[in-house]
Amino acid sequence: MSVQTNATAQKLLQALDQFHRAKWHEQQTFAGCKPSEIRVLFCIKNGSKPGLPMKVSEISKLMHVTSPTITQLLNSLEPNGLVERQSDPEDRRSVGIRLTEKGEWVTERAWEGFLTALQGLIEYLGEEDSERLADLLFKVLRYIEERHASEFDSRWSESRNEEL
Repeated sequence: MSVQTNATAQKLLQALDQFHRAKWHEQQTFAGCKPSEIRVLFCIKNGSKPGLPMKVSEISKLMHVTSPTITQLLNSLEPNGLVERQSDPEDRRSVGIRLTEKGEWVTERAWEGFLTALQGLIEYLGEEDSERLADLLFKVLRYIEERHASEFDSRWSESRNEEL
């Protein structure tokens, strides 16, 4: 690794560390809801089919977290009147989750706040730099996904070879 690449790696590390310390993804709260609760509300709003409640397992799968994590979040949203649970009349063990009217309202206002914040960032960076940032973030995501897939393939091959 050259000195130039090492300096660049150091600069990237510092920038990522500063993002982490700024907790930029945790700063937006709305109506007393934590960011994780707002994400659950967004998931229910965007993931449910019209007229049909979502199951905890569906929310869990869409958000890439465990069902107990979703249950905990729902337990904090329900007393605030943002979501409601409904038993499935055909299968009493199955429970559906839907947004209440208040939950719909909070989700809409939170989305508007999120868009306002993004618009502020676009105005700060300018249209061209905002486009470039979005392109770079997608490129970083592809790199992470490809690296993860190649590490998984490599580990899978190694474990298969050990078995043989």
